[in-house]
Amino acid sequence: MRSKRGEISLRVESFQLLAKALRPPPDKHAGLSDVETRYRRRYVDLVMNPQVRETFVMKSRLIRELRAFLDARGFLEVETPMMQPIPGGAAAKPFVTHHNALDMPLYLRVAPELYLKRLVVGGLDRVYEINRNFRNEGVSTRHNPEFTMLEFYQAYADYHDLMQLTEEMLAQVARDVNGTTQASFNGQEFDFADWQRLSMREAIIKYWPEAAAPRPEIADFAAHDSVEGLVKRLNAHHTPHMPYDPKDPPGKTIAAMFEAVAEHHLIQPTILYDFPVAISPLSKNKRDEPDWVERFEIFVGGLEIGNAFSELNDPEEQRRRFEQQLQERERGDEEAHAMDEDYIRALSYGLPPTGGEGIGIDRLTMLLTDSRSIRDVILFPLLRKQQEAEEGGKPDPTP
Repeated sequence: MRSKRGEISLRVESFQLLAKALRPPPDKHAGLSDVETRYRRRYVDLVMNPQVRETFVMKSRLIRELRAFLDARGFLEVETPMMQPIPGGAAAKPFVTHHNALDMPLYLRVAPELYLKRLVVGGLDRVYEINRNFRNEGVSTRHNPEFTMLEFYQAYADYHDLMQLTEEMLAQVARDVNGTTQASFNGQEFDFADWQRLSMREAIIKYWPEAAAPRPEIADFAAHDSVEGLVKRLNAHHTPHMPYDPKDPPGKTIAAMFEAVAEHHLIQPTILYDFPVAISPLSKNKRDEPDWVERFEIFVGGLEIGNAFSELNDPEEQRRRFEQQLQERERGDEEAHAMDEDYIRALSYGLPPTGGEGIGIDRLTMLLTDSRSIRDVILFPLLRKQQEAEEGGKPDPTP
């Protein structure tokens, strides 16, 4: 119809109410900017802030491209248990639940690693899983107790093969998702096509603070006394002081030294390789240095986004490593790995030489979208219980 003024309009002869909107949206001009409200009412955040919607569209695209990259290389996507009788595959404190019918405790998985390697034992030479992990830890801009991981395993490969695969994969995925390998995070520019490789010891030497000169040498990391000397010199001239327990094995101290001295410098994409055996219970020893293992972590923009290693496939050595972890547990380390007899049994059937890797999808999304908090890339992040509702001062019945 045309209105009295001649404008084309719809003549409504009947209508049916499809949905009720009882609350008005936020003011269009003021928008929705309060961070707390945005996280708690993500449904409103998505309506009011188109850039938020685009972040999650990009995260979905990222997962799709990771799948495509691995599928094209013959990897098989699988599913493994998210409730496990023994938590394993990472140094983390699990969430505990109980299965009533079987009357047994179960744990939300901290990692799918041990089950994926069981599949490699069974002859599935290339497998991957993209799913949720759960770790009973604190909440921060980089940590959420529930998060998304990609984990994959390739038989007849080692950590050198995975270094090359990782560099190719992340450059390709960044290009497919963002149209470029270049990105920025927290004001820092970096390029997923430009990688550096440093051993943990080389990184400590490279970024050793001038105030604690002279720089260490590789030989200084070989014995407890020399490592202790480095800690004392570092803490005498550098703040914040790194935590140190003389009872800790030297490898654990060296890892803490790396975190204090070098980690925050790793802005450009970096593969940090060769880790102490003391903090790597599932990694294969280096043949020429038995106190070190074939392991690497991935750092970009100052964030650690991945962990990989040549898998330990000696069942007798694996048992010794688990026993060492039990000793650490007795000393009070709640994140030390538990004994898993069935996993040792699986290794006894023969795990071929295998390389395995895990990459945090949420942190990778943070880097590609320049999101400062992990809560910005998780649709419904875990938050503290809200005490009062914003309107009316009444208790909010939902957390």
